[in-house]
Amino acid sequence: MKLLRDLIYGVRIVDIKGPTNIAVDFVEYDSRKVKGYSLFVAIKGTQTDGHKFISQVIENGAVAIVCEDLPDTLRPDITYVQVHNSSRALGFIAANYYDNPSEKLKLIGITGTNGKTTSVTLLFNLFRLLGKRCGLISTVANKIHTELVSATHTTPMSLELNELLAKMVDKGCTHCFMEVSSHAVHQHRIAGLKFTGGVFTNITHDHLDYHGTFDEYIKAKKGFFDLLDEEAFALTNADQTHGETMLADTKARKRSYALNNVADFKAKILENQFLGLQLNIDGYDVHARLIGTFNAYNALVAYAVAVLLGEDKLTVLATLSNLNPPEGRFQYIKTRQEITAIVDYAHTPDALENVLKTIQEIRTGNEMVITVVGCGGNRDKGKRPLMAKIACELSNQVIFTSDNPRFEDPEEIISDMQKGVEPLHYKKTLSIVNRKEAIRTACNMAHKGDIILVAGKGHEKYQEINGETFPFDDLEILNETFQTLEK
Repeated sequence: MKLLRDLIYGVRIVDIKGPTNIAVDFVEYDSRKVKGYSLFVAIKGTQTDGHKFISQVIENGAVAIVCEDLPDTLRPDITYVQVHNSSRALGFIAANYYDNPSEKLKLIGITGTNGKTTSVTLLFNLFRLLGKRCGLISTVANKIHTELVSATHTTPMSLELNELLAKMVDKGCTHCFMEVSSHAVHQHRIAGLKFTGGVFTNITHDHLDYHGTFDEYIKAKKGFFDLLDEEAFALTNADQTHGETMLADTKARKRSYALNNVADFKAKILENQFLGLQLNIDGYDVHARLIGTFNAYNALVAYAVAVLLGEDKLTVLATLSNLNPPEGRFQYIKTRQEITAIVDYAHTPDALENVLKTIQEIRTGNEMVITVVGCGGNRDKGKRPLMAKIACELSNQVIFTSDNPRFEDPEEIISDMQKGVEPLHYKKTLSIVNRKEAIRTACNMAHKGDIILVAGKGHEKYQEINGETFPFDDLEILNETFQTLEK
């Protein structure tokens, strides 16, 4: 039980109708979950408006309502708290409800279009090897030390997020590494949290279906750093055009990392092979079981954050060399015919270009590069022709297929992609809607030494088609197909 006045501490309040010394047992933003002695936060969401259910939740036992618009009729036995923004208010209320767990551990947030998952996973595994109890909040999985918790959003809603952080504190975690999505910043899911540090990886074309324009997307990412206080650090990629933009108004201590420009933390690629990267980081040579320039940045982020958190440089570098990339991030298998098949989550133009350029850097020049790629339905349509163009320019053969079509016609998605194919590349493209058949076709086309890239889904073990979720694993399909071909 908590008092309402304690729960709304830090919230920007417009008006209060009723007493605030009342007892509250539960906080809910989902009207279906409201029960006796609940505080209901009415949120104006993308799908529905919680204000529509205020009467219903009062009947179900709510004793207090947080809302942006007061109801026309106010009940004398209910306390109404009018706020500027209910989503932001929920962040502070959730933090207060769970006793502000982010203040009891070192919380590091990483934002950017690409590299978030790899960076937070590397940090989680690095700090566990350094003997720390850690939490992880990522697209692939949420973890409380060794316990796996299912992930439904890149960044959970603020109520669930604070509950997760509270469980980490209860289990003795001292650090938590989390992805911070642009949606989460825009929807105030991280309001009320205290971050020890924030990291910017990069920003490229993505999520414009939600944000509308690239400027708004940048603004959302920047909003994370605007929230950091003077006790935190803000680490930015000095090789990125918008790296300085992100930190323009932050109160946090500014730090930078780079491969090419002057920065506080520097790395240089000495070798780039399928066996991994040979790097020089801040003057020390280190081998990493990671592949590609983009992963050199991710490794550098892990090193820089660890040093900023007070860890010994040499111990960090030695430990870093033992880390593997996350599932579905440049994950590859090699067949008896010496065909290399790579599965990667690359689902943006920049990520796809990074992976294909890495393949170009590693290949000897005689191999065929066969790319299987699709684009998700009901998402940013503008990136479809861009991804097709990149795939054609950096591959010998391209097969367009389904990703997660969701509620769109997969053939129309492929048609959108084909608009990015220049006439000189027409002959190198195929369109196979069925993703399984597309992968099998790529395997049948490959000869000794060739390289197959299956892009877009990475760690995902499903396909979303017409509102249904079907089991689907790119790596499993590759293994099954090659086993059949090698018999």
